[in-house]
Amino acid sequence: MKKAVDTLFVNTYTDGVLDPAKPMLGPVRDGGYIVANTAPGCWGPMITPGLKGGHEVTTPIFVEGAEVGDAIVIKIKSIQVTSIATASGNDKPIEGRFLGDPFVAGKCPSCGTLNPDSVIEGIGQEAVRCAFCGADITPFHFTNAYTMTFDDQGQVGVTVPKEAAEKIARGGHHYMQIPEGSIQNPIVTFAPHDLVGVVSRMRPFIGQLGTTPSKAIPDSHNAGDFGSFLIGAPHAYAVTQEELDEHRTDGHLDNSRVRAGATLICPVKVPGGGVYLGDVHAMQGDGEIAGHTADVSAIVHLQVKVLKNAQLEGPILLPNEEDLPYTAKPLSTSEKRSAAVLAAQWGMKEVEASLPLSVVGSGPNLNAATDNGLSRAAKLFNVTVPEIMNRATIAGSIEIARHPGVVTVTFQAPRHYLEQAKLAEIVEEQYGE
Repeated sequence: MKKAVDTLFVNTYTDGVLDPAKPMLGPVRDGGYIVANTAPGCWGPMITPGLKGGHEVTTPIFVEGAEVGDAIVIKIKSIQVTSIATASGNDKPIEGRFLGDPFVAGKCPSCGTLNPDSVIEGIGQEAVRCAFCGADITPFHFTNAYTMTFDDQGQVGVTVPKEAAEKIARGGHHYMQIPEGSIQNPIVTFAPHDLVGVVSRMRPFIGQLGTTPSKAIPDSHNAGDFGSFLIGAPHAYAVTQEELDEHRTDGHLDNSRVRAGATLICPVKVPGGGVYLGDVHAMQGDGEIAGHTADVSAIVHLQVKVLKNAQLEGPILLPNEEDLPYTAKPLSTSEKRSAAVLAAQWGMKEVEASLPLSVVGSGPNLNAATDNGLSRAAKLFNVTVPEIMNRATIAGSIEIARHPGVVTVTFQAPRHYLEQAKLAEIVEEQYGE
C-alpha cells in the first residue's frame, strides 16, 4: 500500500454506486485531512441516466488503520459553496424511462439502452437526449420548481424570473461550477421559474457524508428509506431487507446539522472505511419536505480520525451546540449549581454528569426510522429502548432530517455511558467537559 498522506485532495467521482470492490483513493493518515471539490447532488445526477445512483459523490477514501468494527470520526472544518446558481423543486418520474427505479436504472424509451450516455440540446425539460438515438430520456420532470442565484458573501439566495433562468440555463456548467471530473447534466438547463423573488438564508451542509457500505449500493439509497426501493428491485442492485440492514452505513443523511463545526462518527464496514461525500445543499429546513433542495458545488475540508473497536450500527452526529434542541444543550454552570442544590434538598449527593449526542436512525417511514434510532442508541449504551425514549423526551428530542425516513435521536447521555462506548473524549472535545 502507498504511504499515507497528511492531506488528500479529491476531485474524482463515482458512477453513482458505492462499491466496496472498487479501488479507493488514499490512504490518508489517521488524523489527516480531506479537501474535496464536490459535485452537486440530486437533480443533476437524476437527469443524467448514465449515473446509477441518483447522486454523484466523491470516490471513497481509504483511512489508514481503519478496520471493520472501528469507526471514523469526521470533523467538518469548512464548507465553501462555489456554485453561482442552481435549480431545484418537486420531482415527477416519467413512466417508460426507467427499469423499476428512476434514480438507479434510467432507460431510453426509444432504443431501450439502460443507463445511456446523454447530450444536451437547447434548454428546458426536453433538453436531455439519448446519445445513441436522440430521444428525450429525462427520467424526471419538475412539478413546481425554481432557479436560484447566490450572493458573493454566501449569505442569501434569491429565486429568479424566466429571462434570468434561461440565461443561467444556457451557461449551466459555469453557473453551477460543476467540477471537470463530473459527468452530470446541469439541472439549471431546465430553466424552472415557478417561484420568483423568494429570498432564503444560506447555511450550507453536506447531504452525503459517510463510509462505504459492505455491499454495492447506489449512493442515494445508502439509508433505510431510499434503500427500501432496492428490496426486490428488477435491476442489478436489488437487495433483501436483511442485506440492506447489514450492509448500509446511512451516509445519505440530508441532515442540515451536518455543517461546518459539527462532528460525524461513522461505522467502518470495509477495510479503510471508504469515506465519501457530496450532495452539498445551500440551505434546508427540517425534513427536506419538497424532496429536494438547492444542490450546489462546494469545497469541503474534513479531518478524519480512527476510533478503534467502536462497533457502531449507524452514524452518530455531534451537532454545533446552537443546533441542539433546547433540552439537550449542555448545562451551564448556573444550571448545574441549581441542580446540585435541588438534589441536596432531596437527600441526593450528586446528579448525572452528561453531554449530548444524536444517534441517526433510518427506515422506510419516520416511525420506522425513529424505532431504528432508538434501538441503535439502546444497543450503543447497553440499556433498554424505554430508557432512551424517556431521555429523548425530557432531555432531548426526535428531529427529522429527511422525510420520509431519516431522523436523529438526540439526548443528554450520562458520562459513564459515553466512557463505556469509547465516546467520552470525542464528545467532550465537541462540547467541553
